[in-house]
Amino acid sequence: MRKAKSILLSFVVIPVIFLHSFRSSAQSTKSGQNLFDGKTLKGWKRLAGTADYKVENGVIVGTTVINSGNTFLVTEKEYGDFILELDAKIESPLSNSGIQVRSHYGSDGHPGRVYGRQVEIDPSQRSWSGGIYDEARRDWLYPLDLNPKAKSAFKVGEYNHIKVECIGNSMKTWINNIPVAYVVDTIDHQGFIGLQVHGISTQEQADKKVYFKNIRIKTTDLKPTPFPADIYVVNYVPNTLTQDEKQHGWKLLFDGKSPAGWRSAKNAAFPAKGWEIENGTITVLSSEGKEAANGGDIVTKDLYSVFDLSFEFKLSPGANSGVKYFVTLDEKTEGSAIGLEYQILDDELHPDAKLGRDGDRTLASLYDLITSDKPKRFIRPIGAWNTGRIVVYADNKVEHYLNGVKVLTYVRGSKEFKDLVAISKYHIWPDFGLARAGHILLQDHGNTVSFRSIKIKAGK
Repeated sequence: MRKAKSILLSFVVIPVIFLHSFRSSAQSTKSGQNLFDGKTLKGWKRLAGTADYKVENGVIVGTTVINSGNTFLVTEKEYGDFILELDAKIESPLSNSGIQVRSHYGSDGHPGRVYGRQVEIDPSQRSWSGGIYDEARRDWLYPLDLNPKAKSAFKVGEYNHIKVECIGNSMKTWINNIPVAYVVDTIDHQGFIGLQVHGISTQEQADKKVYFKNIRIKTTDLKPTPFPADIYVVNYVPNTLTQDEKQHGWKLLFDGKSPAGWRSAKNAAFPAKGWEIENGTITVLSSEGKEAANGGDIVTKDLYSVFDLSFEFKLSPGANSGVKYFVTLDEKTEGSAIGLEYQILDDELHPDAKLGRDGDRTLASLYDLITSDKPKRFIRPIGAWNTGRIVVYADNKVEHYLNGVKVLTYVRGSKEFKDLVAISKYHIWPDFGLARAGHILLQDHGNTVSFRSIKIKAGK
């Protein structure tokens, strides 16, 4: 009977929480103002493309036009900190739309274009609605691979309630009261708000409509809305954690100033040479490609078993490095220490990209075991910062991410995993990759590679 009561209680509590969330969202702009009067486009102007915007029955209706680029209806006024809420509907999965925030037009090297952060409305099979995209500038900031549970929040063919919170450097999104994306970004402290009709190029996509109504904004007495602990935060402020991240168990493995928490893979001290800490980065210096011949690998002093690890890395031309995990240091190798490896590589210039099997030594791959499946648009240029992420679950499932996109999944200890190890360079080490816990390692492969914003959330 106790079990039955517990189950009953869980079904009672969930709706109460949901109603509370809905009420909080509904009240958040109550003291704000309407951005749309329901009758005219007063306070708005069209920019960029040639798509049409009209007011019909209290709704702003945008219609796609063939061979038009992206077209935006934007506010004449700019906004900094705010909570924005509106209802949006898109009638066809062939179309696409979005909501610009703190955005701009035509300046800063973007002639004739709107640029800035956009809350995506994506009715395609990908289902990234509520994700955050940087229009005409940095591409995707928060793909929904980072929060797959939210992919089902948006419903095609019906109105969806969208909430956007921009306070300070933080931007959060909700679709139908479901938390979706969380980005911390120092670019753009204010700008206009815009509604998008996406550019199209085929007759099949023409004359598709997108609808917006109940557009309200609140700009005073703003209070940040809590986000669930299990939703990953994309934080573009180097070597920092938000208060939410700290409360949810994240910690920095590199403070941007010192080697605290790190040591040589060969001894208890941090290397006296071969690594440099400067301007908030930790950099392995070049030794003309000679593996572990200068400073050597460095490892965390602590061991980790279940964890969510992310890190930014920047490659020099032709460089090779890696982030290894479940490193035990038991193998006593002369070169780099042994462990499961998130490969870091210049795929175009380094010869290792053409070795191994089917590209399993390329960027973000599980080195010499599993090839990463990474769209080209999510690979940042050499010399730019990329974000890697490794997630290890309690059931031994492991995921690699590159710039927010999941590029591979495997299960440690599975038959498939053991079969791959058996035909790899690792077959000579018994139980390779199966340690219960291990160090995190940054590799010295003899090339200049920089790291920053190394953070981890350890589980049990």
